[in-house]
Amino acid sequence: MNRDNASALAVAIAVLTLIAGFGVYFNNPALNSAAAGPGGFVPAVSDTGERVQVDKSQFKAAPELAGISSYINSGPFTLADLKGKVVLVDFWTYSCINCIRTIPYLNAWNEKYADDGLVIVGVHSPEFDFEKDPENVQAAVEKFGIEYAVVQDNEQETWDAYQNRYWPRKYLVDDEGYIRYDHIGEGAYDETEKVIQSLLLERAANMGQTVLIDDSTAKPEDAQSVDFGQINTPELYFGYGYARAQLGNEEGFQPEKIVSYSINERATIKPDKIYLSGDWFNREDSMELKSATGRIVLEYYARSANIVAGGSGTVHVSEDGHELGPARGADVGEGDSFAVDGQRLYNLVSHGAYAGHTLVIDVKGEGFRVYTFTFG
Repeated sequence: MNRDNASALAVAIAVLTLIAGFGVYFNNPALNSAAAGPGGFVPAVSDTGERVQVDKSQFKAAPELAGISSYINSGPFTLADLKGKVVLVDFWTYSCINCIRTIPYLNAWNEKYADDGLVIVGVHSPEFDFEKDPENVQAAVEKFGIEYAVVQDNEQETWDAYQNRYWPRKYLVDDEGYIRYDHIGEGAYDETEKVIQSLLLERAANMGQTVLIDDSTAKPEDAQSVDFGQINTPELYFGYGYARAQLGNEEGFQPEKIVSYSINERATIKPDKIYLSGDWFNREDSMELKSATGRIVLEYYARSANIVAGGSGTVHVSEDGHELGPARGADVGEGDSFAVDGQRLYNLVSHGAYAGHTLVIDVKGEGFRVYTFTFG
């Protein structure tokens, strides 16, 4: 996800779309070659264990954590406290599907390398207001099995200190406090792990120690595979302040108003457009259902579809005019329905292959709020 949601964001997305297509946005090689620094990563210890002279004047010192409002699963600490360790600073937010799909790798690296000197710091920088609630973040940390330290950057002061604009983004900081590598978005897991291994060897050499670092890389069992080139539908926002495209309904967005939307049964549903039925309050970051029932229709092209939602209500999901069957998502129960139980991401459908589908979401219960569609 990208933080800038006004005209700059629209321009950036448009440019990236022209370069690589919607699906490649979070794994853009050009974006990450720049992020990695001049010439990419340069190890200070060769494969044979010999020291290599590296001019660290070209690297930026990692900014200190700033404006931390909560330490979710640890006591207070600073990056200065971690001097002498290799630190992976991961910017994330708990409802972001791109962030969620990186967590199995972070968990695996924490388990594999913590004893060798790696410290992972998850900087939770929220996109939506509900992600500022430490209880929500705590619940997410427990759900995802995160054992490395997570700090809450509610006002995005640490985010700004790093001049970051993306969810997720990973910075690798060496034992002397310099940023030696960073990666925007998902992907490049083997490359990132190799840099971790190299920096741990460098740390050991600086300490006059010899360590055996497992130089293998592996995909965690619970990691999801995503082919970004086949996801033809971009992330779609429901809030007027976040949206990059208009609604499919002719009524469109009407900021801070309750609008009675309807879907003409004879109308053609256009791909990648959100269509609404029912009374919905147009919020900056979301749509809130104000009638007893409501409907959301979307034609998309991907393998899986999710919504970020909250409030209250019961949701029924169907697709292509049929029951979901084996495509039923992880958060959808028997009868293709589920009750909203918190402000989070809900996986609606998950197919075995990438294809186009028409998704219909029927909601019962005034107060249901929906923020975004995301895809896998």
